[in-house]
Amino acid sequence: MVSLEVPASYGWVVLVLVAKVVLNIWMGIQVGAARRKYKVPYPTMYANESDNKDAKLFNCVQRGHQNCLEFIPVFFVLLLLGGLQHPKIASGLGVLYLVGRYYYFIGYSTGDPQNRFAWGKYYFGGLLGLLLCTISFGVHLLYNSKT
Repeated sequence: MVSLEVPASYGWVVLVLVAKVVLNIWMGIQVGAARRKYKVPYPTMYANESDNKDAKLFNCVQRGHQNCLEFIPVFFVLLLLGGLQHPKIASGLGVLYLVGRYYYFIGYSTGDPQNRFAWGKYYFGGLLGLLLCTISFGVHLLYNSKT
């Protein structure tokens, strides 16, 4: 059995997680505003280009948010687990991920999907770093167990 003591600096991990929730809410609000602006009613997920001249603009906003939603479980798990072993590093990597995701969304929302990678590509570095922190945590648990 391994006992777990959460360091006080794990509070930074928790705050990064909360910041991701706030960022996600903000992105959702942007999608709602785009629905009104481009006249895409609920429950339509994506606008049809044959019916709406602004479909691509709306779809880029929607897709930017949807992609971020798809990665939330991965980000949360890696942040929370990797942060147990490396709370300050994981928090810094989490901030890099959030800043990258913000710019990914902003770039995508321009209507040109390629713009999502101008600064948005840096979220990959944050995610990779969190993966390494989590691997380190797993290895640490295995090598420090007595069974």
